[in-house]
Amino acid sequence: MARLAKMAFDGKDLRPMWRDLIEKLIDGTAEAGEGLDLSLIAQLLGDKPAGLAIQHEVLASHQLFRSPCAAKHPRLRVLALAAATDMGSNTPIEFLLEESGIELLMLYVIPEVELPAPLPDHDIAIVIASDSEDCRDALRKIDEAEARWPRPLLNPPALVGNLDRDKLHQLLRGIEGLDIPATVAVSRALLSDVAQSSLAFADIAAELEFPVIARPRGSHAGVGLAKLDDGLALGRYLGQREEAEFFISRFVNYASEDRLFRKYRVVFVEGRPYACHMAIADRWDIWYLNAGMSDSAAKRLEEETFMRTFDIGFARRHQSALAGLAERIGLDYFTIDCAETRDGSLLVFEADNTAVVHNMDPPSVFPYKALHMRKIFDAFAAMLYLRVRLGQENAA
Repeated sequence: MARLAKMAFDGKDLRPMWRDLIEKLIDGTAEAGEGLDLSLIAQLLGDKPAGLAIQHEVLASHQLFRSPCAAKHPRLRVLALAAATDMGSNTPIEFLLEESGIELLMLYVIPEVELPAPLPDHDIAIVIASDSEDCRDALRKIDEAEARWPRPLLNPPALVGNLDRDKLHQLLRGIEGLDIPATVAVSRALLSDVAQSSLAFADIAAELEFPVIARPRGSHAGVGLAKLDDGLALGRYLGQREEAEFFISRFVNYASEDRLFRKYRVVFVEGRPYACHMAIADRWDIWYLNAGMSDSAAKRLEEETFMRTFDIGFARRHQSALAGLAERIGLDYFTIDCAETRDGSLLVFEADNTAVVHNMDPPSVFPYKALHMRKIFDAFAAMLYLRVRLGQENAA
């Protein structure tokens, strides 16, 4: 995945590789791993249904895959437990381990097949399936097997399940210096009543009032995300969407005094926060790719300063909130997307175990990033080695 995603990120044409793999698939010479590559290429080319259909066919006969390893004789074997879902709903662990010399085995936990017995030989396992609806069966199966798992198991499924948007705000509520808007799952019928003024948001949840942020339940990457200022806007929004259920939360204006919005991604490894990136834009719905960071030297300088001074700046300002958040979430590895409110609180948008944490940005444009991404990758590898050693000591 890391290699294919980097090719797509750099703008390389994946269609010749797609055609070559299709020919191998047709003549029956494609290996199972190449079938998964074909599924990923289809998704990277924007054809998610085709990619998932190919993945389904491959996983019907093969569930275990080995990723290329930088070391000829790896010192550690990691078993990543994935769900049969789109490429954005499993932790992209390949990026974290790409140059580590650690062997990565990927086991897809699917509804039609029970977990193998015995399990593939490994030193440590980690759940990389997300809290999304199509991962629930995989999480359930892993959870049922967790008590008898033969090796250390990171990111246990019960904790992954707490990251869903309508659960996270309840989990983090009351942490000093932290603000997280309540997110409520609301049916289309109820939203229609609000749009027609026959029901008020306050009748659904005390904290809800216009303006609100709406998104279809289960959506990712900003699909269907909208800020709605009144009932008319809500009615127009519903007219453009077909989904039956939505997440609604109050809108927080987190613009700085210069009217720009700043959104941060922070990575947690064993409870310690690391700077991942900072996006700056004149719009509230920021993603790194729509913030124009590569086009602005001033924005990049501010991001570089954020990353370089993270431990003595951002992390120190929000030390209590970050520590409380890490303790309550409890996962060994996860990320948050966040901002700072005008009163200095840490505004948390979401927590995730599947956000992309990568080192794909061109060093000619972002010369400061590689050092900080390497800190994250090294911390992740160090965590794996430590947990294996502790597991061995406990077993002895």
